[in-house]
Amino acid sequence: METVKQKTLKGSFSLFGKGLHTGLSLTVTFNPAPENTGYKIQRIDLEGQPVIDAVAENVVDTQRGTVLAKGEARVSTIEHGMSALYAMGIDNCLIQINGPEFPILDGSATMYVDKINEVGIVDQNAPKDYYIIRKKIEIKDKNGSVITILPDEQFSITAMCNFDSKFISSQFATLDDINTYATEIAPARTFVFVRDIMPLLQANLIKGGDLDNAIVIYEQQVSQEKLDQLADLLKVPRMDANNIGYIQHKPLQWDNECTRHKLLDIIGDMALIGKPIKGRIIATRPGHTVNNKFARLMRKEIRKHEVQAPIYDPNEEPLMDNIRIRELLPHRYPMQLVDKVIAMGSTSIIGIKNVTSNEPFFQGHFPQEPVMPGVLQVEAMAQCGGLLVLSQVEEPERWSTYFLKIDDVKFRQKVVPGDTLMFRVELLGPVRHGISSMKGYMFVGEHVVAEATFTAQIVKNK
Repeated sequence: METVKQKTLKGSFSLFGKGLHTGLSLTVTFNPAPENTGYKIQRIDLEGQPVIDAVAENVVDTQRGTVLAKGEARVSTIEHGMSALYAMGIDNCLIQINGPEFPILDGSATMYVDKINEVGIVDQNAPKDYYIIRKKIEIKDKNGSVITILPDEQFSITAMCNFDSKFISSQFATLDDINTYATEIAPARTFVFVRDIMPLLQANLIKGGDLDNAIVIYEQQVSQEKLDQLADLLKVPRMDANNIGYIQHKPLQWDNECTRHKLLDIIGDMALIGKPIKGRIIATRPGHTVNNKFARLMRKEIRKHEVQAPIYDPNEEPLMDNIRIRELLPHRYPMQLVDKVIAMGSTSIIGIKNVTSNEPFFQGHFPQEPVMPGVLQVEAMAQCGGLLVLSQVEEPERWSTYFLKIDDVKFRQKVVPGDTLMFRVELLGPVRHGISSMKGYMFVGEHVVAEATFTAQIVKNK
């Protein structure tokens, strides 16, 4: 059970370009950030340099890209940059921008990925806090869009798009391995239909759009006069109105490039959940609106299970069984409170205890309503932590651990006969001078039933 660390950039990088909606010249700079801060966006052109937390609750518009706002500060078209950060495994980043939107660049996420690779990524001290999907979660929109997430060992995503077009048929795209994002998804450009461009131009919404930073699809014939007018507005050469097809300067990279870009957008919007996810997303007719609704739903789900229970498969062989635990711990019946250890890393351990009606403490606590005493729950977590610490010393059978201090104890629900307790204990820092501080959680099912912080001393047996 190796601990994966949070990551940030090794250094800063900047990208320059015009805004899709405003046409303004913009500079966006990505900077390293401390662990556990997540993604933050700072408007450095505004007085007071307001900072926006890049989370789903701060999304205020999804009609033409994802727009975040806090007070007077507002930033749009963030999805390509956020997609690159999330897919490249960066957990913490401060993004500074001198205007109201990210530059459109080439319409993809490639330039972000290239810059991230150029400056490099560095591990941080805090563990990466994955949210692991344990059950199906789904949200549907009134226009028929559906996003479903299912359990999976890693993050993966599939999109199915049904375009309102005779020129483009239904498309399918999938990303099974996030490590292929840079080559398979990041280069996919944003796209637009010619029938939608004129209203957007008239509403001053795509002042920075051109045939270099988007796939432009001309699939419903219009009069030559209208197409000439559009070409003049875009400041491109006039085209023959009879030539239906793709009219951007750069040809398609894949037949399903439009749907690959949908995957890029979904990943960018999933970055606003605030935690990396292990699960498979299946998106049918995705768009920024349903993406954001799903991200908000996921944030609610995460708050309900702020600390996730370990995954326990009783069919798997334990790392330590009852016999090995007795060799390491001096405790004996009725005080040996860990039955087996199922996982252990350099800084964390997961243990199991099956609570039966035959526990001796139930005779007096309480005969009519058996409840496991809270002090024994803390003792059980501490024993599990002791096994972690003892596993890191030579001749562990010759050492014992003793409580020095217990803090921040919380009991959230009763432990009763029939419960299977799962302990997750993590070191809060390196063991120094025989002193170790640990944080312990105890779970029944998916719920935290107790937690405590404790300090122990490792003493060599006489």
